[in-house]
Amino acid sequence: MPRTLIRKNPSNFKTLPLFVEATPEGLSYQSVGMPLNFSQTLQRRRKIEVADSERFSTELANLGVSVRLTLSWQNRDYWVLVRQRRQDRGDVVLKLISGYVPAQELALPLHTAIQEVAEECLIETPQGWLSGRFNDTWLPAPYAAALHYREAMPFRLTPLSGAARPVRCGNMTLIERPRAYVHLPTASLQLIYDLRLEVPREARPLSLFHVDEMLEDDQLVARLNRSKPDLYLMPLENGVPLPELYTLKRDKLIPASTRGLYLAESFAAQEGWVVRDERIRWKDWLRQQGLTPPKKSRIKNLTGKARQLLQMARSSLSK
Repeated sequence: MPRTLIRKNPSNFKTLPLFVEATPEGLSYQSVGMPLNFSQTLQRRRKIEVADSERFSTELANLGVSVRLTLSWQNRDYWVLVRQRRQDRGDVVLKLISGYVPAQELALPLHTAIQEVAEECLIETPQGWLSGRFNDTWLPAPYAAALHYREAMPFRLTPLSGAARPVRCGNMTLIERPRAYVHLPTASLQLIYDLRLEVPREARPLSLFHVDEMLEDDQLVARLNRSKPDLYLMPLENGVPLPELYTLKRDKLIPASTRGLYLAESFAAQEGWVVRDERIRWKDWLRQQGLTPPKKSRIKNLTGKARQLLQMARSSLSK
C-alpha cells in the first residue's frame, strides 16, 4: 500500500514568467511580471509559435529544470528515468528527473535541479535511505519525518560536461552550461543539467524508487509505492544508451516492459532552440538514435506447457 511521505500547500510555491531572447550564439532569460502560483502557471502554459528556431524573442510561462542523471553502479553506467502521469497534459511518460524552478532560484536553477534529485530519486539499503552530497554540499533530506536516512554513507553528485552554447540569466552566464530548449506546446524554457551519481560500494543491496508530488484535494502529496518503483535504468555502453530498461530491487536488475512506452519531450528532436513535440514513442526514439530493440525470445512467446515440452526435447537431445 502506498505510504504518504509529505503533504504541501501548492499555494506556497511561486514562480515567475520569463522573457527569452535567443540567437545562434546563445540564449538569455529574465523574469517579467508578478510571481505566479502553481495554478496560475499552468494556465499560462499554452502553445506558442516562433518564426525562426534560432533567433527569436518571446514571453514564456515558466522556467523548468531537468537532470540527465548518470548512475554509476557496479562498474556500469545507467541513465536514470522516472515515470510520471502528467496531470496537465493527460499522459504517462518516462522522463528525466525534473521540476519547476521557484521564483527565488531563477538565477540558481542548478540548486533546484539538485533538490529534485533528492526528492525524486530514493536509494534504499537494508540500513536505511541514502543521503546525498553535491561536491561539498549536503542535499536536503525531504522525507526525514517519514524515512530513516543514513548520513554515514552518502551518494555523491558531480557535474558532467555541459552544452556548447551558453545560457544567461540576465547578464550572468550559467557556468554549468546546461542544455536549453524552449518547449513550444507549454510555452516554457527548459534547462537540462548533466550530473553523475556515485553510490558507495559498501551500500548494498540497493533498491531504487521514484517519488513524485501529485495534486490531490488542493494539496501536493508525495507517496512511496513499493509495488511500483517507477524509477528505471537505461544502461550505457561507452556513453551510448542501449535499448533496454530495468528497475533495481535489492541489487537485482529486473527487465521492464517497453510496450506502448512514450518518452517525454526532452528526448524528442530539437530544432535550434525549440522542441515542438509533446512526447516521443520509445520505438521512434530508438530509430532516431540508430538503436535496435532487443529481439524477443521465441520461448517467451510460448505457452507454459509448450515451453516445458521444448525444454524436455532439448534435454533429451543433449544426452
